[in-house]
Amino acid sequence: MHKDEVARLFTTPVDSPAYAPTRYRFRNREYLNIHYRTDPDALRRIVPEPLTVTEPIVRFEIMRMPDTTGLGDYTEAGQLIAVEHEGEAGEFNLAMYVDSVPAISSGREFSAYPKKSGSPKLYVDSDTLVGTLDYGTLRVATATMGYNHYAMDPAEARAEICSPNFMVKTVPNYDGTLRICELVRTRITDVTIKGAFTAPARLELFAHVMAPLADLPVLEVVSASHIVTDLSLNPVEPVHDYLAA
Repeated sequence: MHKDEVARLFTTPVDSPAYAPTRYRFRNREYLNIHYRTDPDALRRIVPEPLTVTEPIVRFEIMRMPDTTGLGDYTEAGQLIAVEHEGEAGEFNLAMYVDSVPAISSGREFSAYPKKSGSPKLYVDSDTLVGTLDYGTLRVATATMGYNHYAMDPAEARAEICSPNFMVKTVPNYDGTLRICELVRTRITDVTIKGAFTAPARLELFAHVMAPLADLPVLEVVSASHIVTDLSLNPVEPVHDYLAA
């Protein structure tokens, strides 16, 4: 392999890339979202400046993705925190637990999604939409929502999943110092809402040192939604360089 060919590599291994070099399009992406109120002091300890916590609201999400360009079929779960950046409302993406190695690799390398391995599930149990997250052999989250009780306004559903997303991107040097440490922003676009409903919901979080979702305790469930959509992900853009500061 010539030097100029090496410089054009998208990712490694050189003979079998960890993920496909494509823009990802999601078809029939299914969300279970539960917004809940939590301890504001717990949020302030983990939300990085220059983001500010606007309300002590967390969105627990489980996303079933059965048809994704280049990545196939997988599921994710995670927590997002309501924040503001320079007057713009959005969410800080705290952590995502994913059952696909290509999705983890592409999310971390090509973008800034805080992904690690986990075993989320989303399914219908009789008259209930159920979302679960296991880390290793242990259950760390169980979410339940009545199955599609009330239709949502499609515009409201679109706004819920298209909120600006803020994340921390880090790339280390070989000596362990940081080469890149940035706050980045992205947003979902090209959205088609295929179905959107709301209903009563409950959420249980269980303490785990390596999947600490319960560090943001559920004090009150505020709202829940079940949304099915087609969408695309935009590239991230840096909004703050921590090393320059």
